[in-house]
Amino acid sequence: MSDTPMSRPGEVAGWPKLVINYRTEESNIAPLLPPGLKPMDPTVQIGIYCVPIQGEPEYGVSVKVPAEFNGVGGKYNLGMGIDQEAAVFISAELNGQPKYLCDIEYFRLGDHVGARTIHQGYTFIEYAGDVTGSAAPVEGDFTEHEWWTKYSRAIGGEEKKYDFAPHVVDVATTFEQKHLETLEGDLKLLDSPWDPIARYLPVAGDVSAQLVTHQAKARNISAAGALDPDAFWPHADVIGGSRWPGERGGPRR
Repeated sequence: MSDTPMSRPGEVAGWPKLVINYRTEESNIAPLLPPGLKPMDPTVQIGIYCVPIQGEPEYGVSVKVPAEFNGVGGKYNLGMGIDQEAAVFISAELNGQPKYLCDIEYFRLGDHVGARTIHQGYTFIEYAGDVTGSAAPVEGDFTEHEWWTKYSRAIGGEEKKYDFAPHVVDVATTFEQKHLETLEGDLKLLDSPWDPIARYLPVAGDVSAQLVTHQAKARNISAAGALDPDAFWPHADVIGGSRWPGERGGPRR
């Protein structure tokens, strides 16, 4: 890939990504991970972004937790809410990407940054903050591993039967950070049956936020290995296209 910027001044897509990290309780992480993935530190990462996808800007929100698979550290993606329907179903079918439709409000006005995420009429994340300064970007290229799961339960819904047994998908992306700004602000996790981040991953420690401008230099999506299908079964029913625990595709009662 070249060093050509992803966007020019005035373009919408290509804005810096709002990255929020906070601590939760260690005991909250493991129940959300399919057996075969191991929890690491209890840091939740929320990313709110606007990037060019299929020739138009896509607003999105992701929720990730640190997890290890086959000795490789990475982040397990619990859900990616986006506002572009074309990318939802094809992403899930091809690679198991946990996308679902979501309304995203995200802006920067001067040094003020605001964001809100809404799904099924529920606001589940709010952030408001102000830029406090710049920070030194990570030096050199670095690679991040993101874990998705791909599977298909058997037609008819027979217990513990699959048309495609569960596999982990490794999304290895090599980045170069271009610019980094620090923020001071307030994060609110609001109760939502459809995006239960406040219920499963409540804030239990420090919150930090940054605006990150980076360039993706390479991306490789590959099958990383199979998961035990019987042990995975309790994790197969999720809310919509996310990986939050669900019941018949909706929130658990």
